[in-house]
Amino acid sequence: MRGGVDHYGGGAQEGLSYRTIERRLPGFLRRYLLHFESAIEEALEKYSNQLPHNARVLDAGAGEMPHAKYFARQRYVGVDLAVGDAAWDYGKLDAIADLTVLPFRGACFDACINIVTLEHVQEPACALLEIARVLAPGGRLLLIVPHEWEVHQAPHDYYRYTRYGIAYLLDKAGFSDYTIEPVGGYFRLCSRRLLNGLQFFRGAWFFVAAIFLAPPALVLPWFDSLDRKRNFTLGYICSAKKS
Repeated sequence: MRGGVDHYGGGAQEGLSYRTIERRLPGFLRRYLLHFESAIEEALEKYSNQLPHNARVLDAGAGEMPHAKYFARQRYVGVDLAVGDAAWDYGKLDAIADLTVLPFRGACFDACINIVTLEHVQEPACALLEIARVLAPGGRLLLIVPHEWEVHQAPHDYYRYTRYGIAYLLDKAGFSDYTIEPVGGYFRLCSRRLLNGLQFFRGAWFFVAAIFLAPPALVLPWFDSLDRKRNFTLGYICSAKKS
């Protein structure tokens, strides 16, 4: 239903705070604090570089199509139901459609991305089956989902996923050879939650809150290697192949 990591991260109040913070942060600090967003960008760049020139790529849940820039060498197609955010411009989409009923013939795409979108689909198993249908045999899917995240794009926010839930859905949809990698652990999650707290303050109180919340948010990621199981994580980056 939606996509576009540039706006990912919560309700309207938090979104405004995050966009302001993101604009003002130098690149290295943005990558450090906004770890999930940076990991998604790196995954997209790596994924696109592995695809051959002129490969057919479906962005299932493209939103405002912020990911199109990664696929300049390929034939990129963006589809979305266009109901996730009334403030977004869906005018650049190639097709407006439900991800459970894609308007494409079978096996017509070489690759597909589904980026922080599956939580907004009421029938995620059906959506993955439909994505598998339009992928050519051996086609690869890049799937990114949240695990511990606040409600966003309400009321179109239905699920959060564990690594086991994603593995189950991928198996049922006929995908194989998949990897499911957590993005950060407990301490990165705590750091992000402290930054989330800034959304509740305005004006001068915002800067007062930042004095107390920002320092621990900066320090906590240093300890993230202690969480080796990564059961506390912001989300998962998954790669799978159509069998």
